[in-house]
Amino acid sequence: MTLDDLYNTVQGRKSADPSSSWTAQLLAKGPEKCAEKFGEEAVEAIIEAVKGDNAALTKEAADVIYHLLVMLASRDVPLDDVLAELASRSAQSGLEEKAGR
Repeated sequence: MTLDDLYNTVQGRKSADPSSSWTAQLLAKGPEKCAEKFGEEAVEAIIEAVKGDNAALTKEAADVIYHLLVMLASRDVPLDDVLAELASRSAQSGLEEKAGR
């Protein structure tokens, strides 16, 4: 599965009955709840990274990516826009990009 596939699945759940899908339930609760859930998953990933449990980190990283896509969808931010932003940053070093902010 690619990020595009997953994002398209999330997008499709926006119109689904919330009783039929966790994604639809989360989206129905609004962008704030989606952002909160993303934050929770990010903290869980950080904890596993600090602990050094690679298997648990892998699972938490998948949760982070999924919840990031849900959060983006909740605010109608296309994944392609995020990918384009990343591509634009690849033309310069990270240090140069950060200095330019």
